[in-house]
Amino acid sequence: MENLQKTCLYDRHVAANAKMSPFGGFMMPIEYTGIIAEHNAVRHAAGIFDVSHMGEIFVTGADAGKFVNHIFTNDASVLTPGKIQYGMMLYPDGGTVDDLLVYCMEGGRWLLVVNAANIAKDYDWIVENAKGFDVEIDNASERWAQIALQGPDAERVATETLGLDVADLVFYTFKETEWDGKPLILSRTGYTGEDGFELYAGPESIIKMWDKLAAAGVTLCGLGCRDTLRFEVGLPLYGHELSAEISPVEGGLGMFVKTDKPEFVGKEAIIRQKTEGITKKVVGIELADKAVPRAGYDVESDGKVIGKVTTGYQSISTGKSVCMALIDKQYATIGQPVDVRIRKKLFKGTVCKKRFYDKNYKK
Repeated sequence: MENLQKTCLYDRHVAANAKMSPFGGFMMPIEYTGIIAEHNAVRHAAGIFDVSHMGEIFVTGADAGKFVNHIFTNDASVLTPGKIQYGMMLYPDGGTVDDLLVYCMEGGRWLLVVNAANIAKDYDWIVENAKGFDVEIDNASERWAQIALQGPDAERVATETLGLDVADLVFYTFKETEWDGKPLILSRTGYTGEDGFELYAGPESIIKMWDKLAAAGVTLCGLGCRDTLRFEVGLPLYGHELSAEISPVEGGLGMFVKTDKPEFVGKEAIIRQKTEGITKKVVGIELADKAVPRAGYDVESDGKVIGKVTTGYQSISTGKSVCMALIDKQYATIGQPVDVRIRKKLFKGTVCKKRFYDKNYKK
């Protein structure tokens, strides 16, 4: 068994009888009462997630803004303090190092929020690419913990249960404040397709907040429904719809890559992909039957393997059997009939949009 890390809320998960499993190098809760109940709580009310496994890397120094824009595909130069962007860090060949959130903070400070499994790799890659820039890079992941409060009732719960002033925050904005006399970064983001907040604080504060929310009856949610929620609204998961082998263009996320920026790592490769075209693309597929297409299953056309499923479920919100898959580009048109091989049987499917359920954000 690998040496798994535990978040500051590990004891709370065990006490709540969560089903625990390794994820991204951490022992994390997959579900408490069940994925369907937790998923529906977030779609229709509110739920809380322990996301303390995510990484927080701070960049400061005279060249901080310039450097962040150098390693990031989106255009961070347009950000002002309190604003957030989503994007990727790329290898020179256009493959994805990670997808991440970039926070523009007061005083020329920047926060990069990265995926748990990639913290060490990302940090090393960032440091390597910082040569020649006047920056300090601080991997603060072990000093910060994080919970996500998600769902249509998230604003009311944040206000009533935690006493937080959140009404002024719109989607993809944040503020630095205090809670119980301790520093808190409060952002209106999320990875569920619903309104919600990320709360970053020290472990002691996060445990107190979690306890208050749990005592108020907010549904405890595991990573199982986090995956079903993000999947339904077409959001990618690193290692599935993005990877060192899958570029943002192939992942259908080219809108987060600003090739009109003067420069960034991987720019030439992305321009080449956008002008010369790509050979594979991530698409949605809806099956005619109720069979469940799982990651790794083959997608076929006329008996020929044309790609693989990256994530698949029977969608909890729609009841449809759907998946995202990386397939040969010539088959990646809406309405294209394909087959998915589930065990030894072929199931008929149709290429569709990757978003299987509409997002509900506070703009």
